[in-house]
Amino acid sequence: MPKSRSLKVAFQGERGAYSEIAARSFFGDDVGLVPCESFELAFKKVETGQVDAGVLPIENSLAGSIHQNYDLLLKHRLQIVGELNLQIVHNLIANPGASLSSIRKILSHPQALMQCQNTTAKLKGVQIVSTYDTAGSVKKIKEEKLLDAAAIASELAASIYGMHILKRGIQDNPENFTRFLVLRRKSAPPPPGANKTSLVFSIRNLPGALFRSLSVFALRDIDLYKIESRPLHGKPWEYFFYIDFAGSTSDENCRKALAHLEEIASFMKILGSYSRDKRTFS
Repeated sequence: MPKSRSLKVAFQGERGAYSEIAARSFFGDDVGLVPCESFELAFKKVETGQVDAGVLPIENSLAGSIHQNYDLLLKHRLQIVGELNLQIVHNLIANPGASLSSIRKILSHPQALMQCQNTTAKLKGVQIVSTYDTAGSVKKIKEEKLLDAAAIASELAASIYGMHILKRGIQDNPENFTRFLVLRRKSAPPPPGANKTSLVFSIRNLPGALFRSLSVFALRDIDLYKIESRPLHGKPWEYFFYIDFAGSTSDENCRKALAHLEEIASFMKILGSYSRDKRTFS
């Protein structure tokens, strides 16, 4: 995507959230950033044209899939136009003047707290407090001038709010990556170099139906990167299946596979073709 000062991009969280870092990495630092309180609001802003694009997390290498965003992909009329893999580096952040020995409370999103348990367990007498956002935790301890509290968040959050990093890289596992999707409203042909496609479908609850639906890719030597199932609301024990596969809807082989799947599926929606991000580092 080209850099543009006029481009507006929505993300969930406060300024300094990891989603902001992903948006900057994809679009460049000149992008207009629009923080949103929830994933739902970010999706709505893209769909209604209030912003040009959205950058939303879809899975983490340690915590797994973000199921709410899979459901929102089905609900909203948006197109995936890109993805980005971001390494998550957590830092312990406090007000200037605070010291590690003075910290009695640590705030952050539950996932960040879980991913830093080895570090926080070594801090005796410290209360762990879950919040809705990593960067929002930094903002809170700054606004409330809490000298006995620290937050787990990004280096960018510390910089934006003028805070002090007490300890860097406190995540338990350095192989911590989040995959973000880039979403836009307008339907368009796959971008040049698109080599990955995402779709969602459902099938009738019949013996062998899932096997037949997946075989349309195997018969054509199309690699499947991921399969995710989500409940089909209103029909207990029936599911939507989300698939990421190698190739683009502009490829003849893939078009034939999708036409074959459409004959089997009771519902199918192509979510987009885009360039696969092969990075496993920030």
